[in-house]
Amino acid sequence: MNKDLSHYRKSYEKGELSENTVSDNPLELFQKWFYEVEEFFSIDEANAMTLSTISSDGFPRSRIVLLKRFTHEGFVFFTNYLSKKGRSMERDPNVCLSFFWHAAERQVIIKGKAEKLAENLSDGYFETRPRGSQLSAHASDQSEVVDSREVLENRMKALEDKFEGKDIPRPPNWGGILVRPLEMEFWQGRANRLHDRLRYTLDEDYNWILERLAP
Repeated sequence: MNKDLSHYRKSYEKGELSENTVSDNPLELFQKWFYEVEEFFSIDEANAMTLSTISSDGFPRSRIVLLKRFTHEGFVFFTNYLSKKGRSMERDPNVCLSFFWHAAERQVIIKGKAEKLAENLSDGYFETRPRGSQLSAHASDQSEVVDSREVLENRMKALEDKFEGKDIPRPPNWGGILVRPLEMEFWQGRANRLHDRLRYTLDEDYNWILERLAP
């Protein structure tokens, strides 16, 4: 198998990023970018992000998860704590989040530490999920080997019968993860590959230091 992709080329010309005009707080800049992406670029699931963790074998592992909330504290998503990513974050809380909004020619890369969200906040979000999603959180032993699709469907049917007419409680092994950022890089594509890259780094006094990086 051999396919040459060297002819794939695009000139990025939709924006610019200047340290003279951005906020001193990267979370404020993230909020501005996120709302611009939603409003002006019609990107499906703008909250889709790549989560990278370190597995027990020492290799990094990345997958797409959905951001469900961002605040002054950081970035929140939900998962099964016993999944491969859940166990990886329990063992090593150092993670990376990244967003690529192709239509806006923008990337955001976030280095941070992951911690479990307070249980009452996980309960509150779980209650807002569609009933089918609540049931699947019980039915799926995420990341474990399963014999067949039929096994999963049978579990779902059994749970539907069990909880018919009843509220579905949050499984204790399912909940939120808060990633507190330590470093955030904002990338804006520019012509001739001379891209804009601004990096915010949190110092020991909890001040954000802003620097420009070469593309």
